[in-house]
Amino acid sequence: MTHDLIVIGAGPAGMAAATMAATLGLKTVLLDEQPEPGGQIYRNVSAVHPAVAKLLGADYLHGTTLVEAMRVAGVDARHDALVWDVSRNLSVTAFAHGAALQFQAPQIIAASGALERASPIPGWTLPGVMNAGAAQIALKASGSVPAGRTVLAGGGPLLYLVACQLLDAGADIAGIVETSPASNRMNALKYLPRALGAPEYLFKGVKMIARLHRAGVPWFRNASALSITGSVQAEGLSFQAGGTRHTLEADLVLLHHGVIPNTQISRLMRVDHVWSDAQRAFNVVCDAYGQTSMPGFRIAGDGAAIGGALAAQNSGALAALGAALELGKIGRSDFDRYVVPYHRARDRDLRVRPFLDALYCPPADITEPVDEAIVCRCEEVTAGRIREMASLGCQGPNQTKFFSRCGMGPCQGRVCGGVVTQILAKELNKTPDEIGAYRIRAPLKPVPVAAFSGLAESSDESIWH
Repeated sequence: MTHDLIVIGAGPAGMAAATMAATLGLKTVLLDEQPEPGGQIYRNVSAVHPAVAKLLGADYLHGTTLVEAMRVAGVDARHDALVWDVSRNLSVTAFAHGAALQFQAPQIIAASGALERASPIPGWTLPGVMNAGAAQIALKASGSVPAGRTVLAGGGPLLYLVACQLLDAGADIAGIVETSPASNRMNALKYLPRALGAPEYLFKGVKMIARLHRAGVPWFRNASALSITGSVQAEGLSFQAGGTRHTLEADLVLLHHGVIPNTQISRLMRVDHVWSDAQRAFNVVCDAYGQTSMPGFRIAGDGAAIGGALAAQNSGALAALGAALELGKIGRSDFDRYVVPYHRARDRDLRVRPFLDALYCPPADITEPVDEAIVCRCEEVTAGRIREMASLGCQGPNQTKFFSRCGMGPCQGRVCGGVVTQILAKELNKTPDEIGAYRIRAPLKPVPVAAFSGLAESSDESIWH
């Protein structure tokens, strides 16, 4: 079945894009691999237990307004639909309920969201070590709270948010180990006046930090040389802080060093990307309406550049407006009038971003880890091995696949890609843009052989009922 617009992903950007498109009369289909709308930030928001919803707070429950707006607009949302291929002819292939389906449209908006940055420290692959976001997902999805002593390490607002949520849920927070270098604070000061234009973001951060201090949670700053203790499973976190080596015993260590754009789909489509020194990640080159270097293919939200949930929501609406204008579903005068409030809202929400990017820029320990740290978890390739490959003539991430299978596992380089690029750039004295990123091919994620054996018509509604 041919549509006017295909939206991929039901996070804040995708939900806002689909709602705006449906409201404007575009024949739109929304594809998302989760059973419920919300993406990562609003995961399970329409079905969360009230007690868990109270723990997660008002920012999380804002997602219910987006879900309700989709319902009112009559968005054709297809859940449990894993998008595994997007072609340059703007067709999208998904696997859902045991069938492979193909959709076609002259406009696509990919709202693929963000990934947590890898935190490759010695021992991070041991049982008992997780990303902080994974612990939050477990809380949202099933109300799960970690048992035993929990240590959180890294930097950024999400680290504080997860710590507060787990604390309120009754978890034993044994310590917070902040790795943001002291120099970050000086670098961030020049962005503070602009950040004060959206003071509620700063107030939330101060409030979370005060909550943790009131609870008496041990707090270590400017930590470096992190490593997980234990041989069979995590037993604690060892680190350097204040000129002293510390070890915190823990049953669970949660790591977080910010988020980066999930560029798997945009890499598959071979659109232009540029390295952001501020975000230590590749961003997609696109205009204010998500239009990339490939006509008809748009990116909205954190999948293009990290801006946060509210900025993503407004960018989704702007991308849908851009698609509607391109398709002739809206006139130029109406378009110019409609976009104004979304531009204003997005610009306001982005005022704090340069300050946060500078304040929580990940340390070199994370972007250029020590030799013994495993970088590619799938194939167990260490940072030292990547440096060795550079010395042997490896000029980019795609060559590491031939040298060591690095990036060839089930995650297809989602976890290790950014770190591999930065290690090679440092070793070869090149910029990340010169080094490049993994070349992505379909399938984007593992799918059963049945997905290749035949395609059902996308008009077959029965599999969603």
